[in-house]
Amino acid sequence: MFEFLFKSAGNSVNVNELDGLFGKINLIDVREPNEYKVGHLPTAKNIPMNTILSKADKYLDKSKEYHIICQSGSRSSRVCSVLKANGFKVINISGGTGRYRGNLER
Repeated sequence: MFEFLFKSAGNSVNVNELDGLFGKINLIDVREPNEYKVGHLPTAKNIPMNTILSKADKYLDKSKEYHIICQSGSRSSRVCSVLKANGFKVINISGGTGRYRGNLER
């Protein structure tokens, strides 16, 4: 009944494979602002899930590629599915902020 929630969003990369890419990719953190403030990956821009889903055209450019992250990879996967279906180029960050081995920014 809810198979659509489990469909692959397409491209995915492990959070710990991002080192060396910060500042070279468009990294979007879809967690809520209070979660983002506790700690986020370097250069990540915070656009909460509900905001990005309701106003994607305001925040994103369909000609650019975006890496989408959340705490565990669940919300980012859902966001990627919706954005991809609407013509955006997105890559899900599996593992999320919670599995990142590097230092988080505050």
